[in-house]
Amino acid sequence: MNALDRKKKLEESRKEMTGLEQLQAIIGGGVQPPIGQTLEFNLAEISFGKAVFTGNPNGKHLNPLGTVHGGYAATLLDSALGCAIHTVLEPGERYTTVDLNVKYLRAMLPGMGKVTATAEVVHKGRKIATSEARLVGEDGKLYATGNTTCAIY
Repeated sequence: MNALDRKKKLEESRKEMTGLEQLQAIIGGGVQPPIGQTLEFNLAEISFGKAVFTGNPNGKHLNPLGTVHGGYAATLLDSALGCAIHTVLEPGERYTTVDLNVKYLRAMLPGMGKVTATAEVVHKGRKIATSEARLVGEDGKLYATGNTTCAIY
């Protein structure tokens, strides 16, 4: 079976799975999405209404000021926020981000160690879902917070 056939088969099986089951397949040894490979973070934990991502910001993620680019935190938070919502989807439901809000509280530095983004669903209706997240360092400090609204279809 070629790659295109495998992709089609995976898409067909996803239509029958809940969002939580789809993400459990990723954690259970499935292929991590390419953005996680690019920015060196991964989905570490999921449960119904909750997603946890971890990453290790390093020298590849710096802005011209020498701190970790804000886009790293935003992408990590966006991934956790979206996946938290993904866990509450019924078979056949999909979502897309309507808005993403990030509040930066302190700069991240290369070599600071692991950061963890934990997101939880606040509300899921028929057409709209929201979630909130916190980005915390190994030092226990809060580096950023975020929230999102997603359209369900």
